[in-house]
Parts: sequence; structure tokens; C-alpha cells
Amino acid sequence: MISSKPAHPTEPAGDEPSTADGAAAIDAPLGARAVPWVASTYFAEGLPFSIVHQVSMELFTAMGASPEAVGLTALYGLPWNLKFLWGPVVDRYGTLRRWVVVIEAALGVAIGLLAWPAQRMDLGLVARAFLVVAVLAATHDVAVDGFYMRALGKTDQAALSGLRAAAFRVAMTAGKGGLVVLAGVLSWRASFFTAGATLLILALVHGLALPRPRAREAGSAPASLGRFYVDAFRSFLALPGARVSLAFIVVYRAGDALMFAMSTKLLAHLGLGLVERGVLNGVGGAAGIGGSMLGGLVISRLGLRRTLGPIALLQGLAILLFVALAAIAPSHAWINAAVIAERVLEGVGGAALMVFIMSRCVGAYRASHFAIGSALMSVAAMVLGSASGFLLTRLGYPAFFALAYVATIPGIVLARFVPTG
Repeated sequence: MISSKPAHPTEPAGDEPSTADGAAAIDAPLGARAVPWVASTYFAEGLPFSIVHQVSMELFTAMGASPEAVGLTALYGLPWNLKFLWGPVVDRYGTLRRWVVVIEAALGVAIGLLAWPAQRMDLGLVARAFLVVAVLAATHDVAVDGFYMRALGKTDQAALSGLRAAAFRVAMTAGKGGLVVLAGVLSWRASFFTAGATLLILALVHGLALPRPRAREAGSAPASLGRFYVDAFRSFLALPGARVSLAFIVVYRAGDALMFAMSTKLLAHLGLGLVERGVLNGVGGAAGIGGSMLGGLVISRLGLRRTLGPIALLQGLAILLFVALAAIAPSHAWINAAVIAERVLEGVGGAALMVFIMSRCVGAYRASHFAIGSALMSVAAMVLGSASGFLLTRLGYPAFFALAYVATIPGIVLARFVPTG
């Protein structure tokens, strides 16, 4: 995976080795030819993420778990927080293409095996099994994101950013919507079998059809893994505005982290059953896809410098919709409308954060840089999410969601100071 001369920090790094496969170089730009595999790999990234972060909450809620236990499912985000520790291993050894295919197959098996303890409502075994899936899914994220940045030039990365975000959100909709409805109509066993089989099929397709980026020249990165770690972190911290950027990435989604962690409990509290929540999740997921595409379009037209602050403000204001739901307990029609509106604005906000993080990924360490940035992004989700059940029990629903809105303020302020040029 390495070239004999260092990559220029603002140019695409060399691609993963493919000499063993006898592969030819990928021509750039790829344009429409990259659309199928970008969509399928990011769907394969989003489905396990949804299962770990969203379906787990629905399953725990269906099992009658307490708010504290549901909130503690946020700790499944720990592998995403720590993936920067093994991100350089994925960057350094083997090929990113091979990592993508092998981990997808492993995810298919692990998620399929969840079917038995989930059907028996064995909460202890389910909790441990989700941890295995979380580690595999976080590793898969590193491989997919790295492959995307290695196989595509900067122009194609920007052009296809909306597609990758949309594919990820389609997968999340399939998870929190489709799989939850399937569990309500048929069984949790059918739900996890379906998800596992989907990932196994995607692994087979990607093994046959994923492109093979051109081989690197030898020596583009240090020979030792230890030196690779040091250089990856040093180059990330050497970027302009690194400190304020790190702080912004950590706090930008803090309010969403609190709100999201207890949103399932709120909807159940307001009288929505499992199937109704699943349908709403599906519609809300589609709204989030639209928001993500809208965010990508607005940012591409106006630039991150002009849009990041207003988007951060709108993302925060959206949480006030949940404050109103908790305080008023309106009809289901109003609940649905509020959730869908929040999902649109959440999608816009997510697109802005992804564009910002990708703008911080340069040189030969793109996969490692993205692993660092995306790991920091999930810190707030894990820390605040794990505390959310205890806060809800102490504060009650209206005050809890008001606190979630207050948690958005640091991100709104820092959006004015981060480098966006």
C-alpha cells in the first residue's frame, strides 16, 4: 500500500496495491461508472450502523428495558470512537478492497446469528452480540471510507458525496424502518436473517465487482506500523485550525446525541407501537435522505464557508420540535409531521459535517484521517447517549429535550470559527 516518495499533502495519495490481482489502474475521473459501487458500499456501511445504533434501541424497548438500559446502548458507539486505533492497520496492511469484502461477509454472519437470542428475548446475550457487530461495523467503516477516498479523485469525491450520504441513509431507513416493521409483522428472527443475508449478498457482489485501484509505487508511507501511526496523527494535528476543528467535530452533534438516544422512548411514551414506529422511521429516513441531498446541493452551490453556521443553527432549532412533542403530547398526525421535519433538518446537518470532515483528510493518510474525524464525531453520541436514560428519569421528557437543545449551542458557536476554506 505504499510508495517510495511521500505523497503531496493536497493531492490524491497512491492507491492500494493490486499487483497480486493483476489489476489495471482506474482512470480518473470516473463519474457515472463509480455510482453503482459507491451506492452499494455505503448501503453496506449504513445497514450495520443502523442495526447497532437504532435497531438495538427498538429491540431493547420491545424487551421492556428501562430508559437507563436503552440509553446505555449508546456505548455500542465505543468502537467508532476507538476505530482510529486500528484505522492505520487497515490503511497499512492488505488492500482496502479486501478489507471491505471480508468484513462485510463477517458482518453478514454475525448479524444472522443475532436472530436466535433476539427471538428468545435473551437480553444478556443480545447485548454481547451487538458489541461484536459494532466492532466489525466500525472496522468496515474505515475500509469503505478509505476505499472511497483512494479510488476516487477529489472531483469525483465531491460530486458523489450526496450519493454516498443518500445510500447510507437508505440503509438506515431499511434498518430502523424496514427491519423494525418486519420484526413487528413477522419476528425478530426474520428481521436479523434478512439483514445478515443482505450483507452476505453484498459481500459476494463486491468481491466480484468492486474496482481495483492502481498499484502504488513502493514506499509512499513509512515501513513500520508505529511510524505510520505517528505520522497519521501528526499530519492530522498539523492541519490549519486543528484544535478548533477537533472541538467542533466533538460537539457539533451533541444535542442530536441526547435527542436521538431517547427518541424511541418518547415515541413509545406517546403511544406509538412497534410497527407504527417502524413505519415512521422509514418515512423519516426517506425525509433524512432528502435532507442530506438538499444539504449537499446547498453546500456545493454556496460553499461550506457560507452554509456551515446557518445549517448548525437550523439543526439545533429542529430539536425544539421534540420539546413541543414532549410537552404537548399531540395527535399522532402532529407527531409524524414533527419527526419528519426534524429528520429533514438532521439530514442537512449531517451532510455539512461529512463535508467538513472530508475536507480535513489529506495526503497518504486519508483513511486514517477520516477514522480520526469520524471517531471524534461519535464521542458525544456515546458519552451523552449513555447518560441520557438517567437524565430522562431525573428530568422528565420536556426538560430532557430542552437540555438536548441547550447542548447544540457550543457547536453553533464553533461553526463560526472553524476553517472552511
